[in-house]
Amino acid sequence: MILPPSSASRITLHVSPLPLRASRITHHLFPYLRFMTSRKYNWAILGCGKIAGKFSSDLKLLPNARLYAAASRDIVKSESFASKYGFEKAYGSYEEMANDPNVDIIYVATPHSHHRDHAILCLERGKAVLVEKAFALTTGECNQMIDIAKRNKVFLMEAFWTRFQPSFQKVVEVLESGYLGDARMMRSEFCFFSPYIAENRLYNLALGGGSLLDIGVYPLFWAYQIFGKPSEIQTTVDLAPSGADRSMAMTLKYPGGGIAQLASSFAVCSDTQTEIWCEKGFIRVRKADPQTVKVTVSKKEILEEEFSFRFDKGFGLFLEAQHVMDCLDKGLLESDLLPLSFTLDQMQLMDKIRAMTGVRYPGEI
Repeated sequence: MILPPSSASRITLHVSPLPLRASRITHHLFPYLRFMTSRKYNWAILGCGKIAGKFSSDLKLLPNARLYAAASRDIVKSESFASKYGFEKAYGSYEEMANDPNVDIIYVATPHSHHRDHAILCLERGKAVLVEKAFALTTGECNQMIDIAKRNKVFLMEAFWTRFQPSFQKVVEVLESGYLGDARMMRSEFCFFSPYIAENRLYNLALGGGSLLDIGVYPLFWAYQIFGKPSEIQTTVDLAPSGADRSMAMTLKYPGGGIAQLASSFAVCSDTQTEIWCEKGFIRVRKADPQTVKVTVSKKEILEEEFSFRFDKGFGLFLEAQHVMDCLDKGLLESDLLPLSFTLDQMQLMDKIRAMTGVRYPGEI
């Protein structure tokens, strides 16, 4: 059965009754999602790259999110970004934006190597902070960020969007129903090809390069949600000339007997998916296109069923943004669905994996 980090992190979405019927069901999500609008929050974006653009586009879909400010170290870049996505202000320094008393929430979207410093900058000024994954480079950095958030009594969360997706909730529903019996094994991979360029952030260790922190976090997320913390870890790695992990394969074993085979790579393309193998059948989760995730549930001797979750608007990032505002409405200092304990557990696991493969970041704590 599924073993979430804590009972508070359980979420269930009832889409159709079990047992399943053989069919193909598409759920067009955005028109049916309802959002809390008790207060409007001023959002600010720290770092004006690609993921920041997607996040900003999704923010526009939320009635209680005000696109207030964007900041870059290059004022021309921040002004262009603000104009493109509709932010009211543009700043040429992160400090200037963090000092703006009208900013409520800051989304940190710089490279992993800068997450700690930029998050702390904002936390020290009393801003709620959402940090893009990977949360930090190391457990030491993660602990620093959490300690400062608690000391200043401000909200902090990792932007792990998978946790809030209806497709993930559907998997939880099926596993917790007992329809397929207990989960025993799983396989998850996230791979895409990117040519080796030493200065590129994907391969540059000074920027937190490597497939593990960039995309390996997703397979690790699924394994953690299903089996918890592993008791044994085996790894195989292919290092790029820069020393960054170009490809990473991991086999994790769990106290209850579960086994997870995980992979991340910049050297190959894969049909990015997760398969969960249970006593009586299996679940397959696959991204069909940027807006659509398909969940296939198959039981022995019964025709399989496919659930297709499609966002008619946005990329699904608005769900994590709305959750942050819901938490602030309730006066929470951390998420009740994605607690900081999850982020810390993931960081500790990635530190162990990197130690086994010899990958080390310059000046890491």
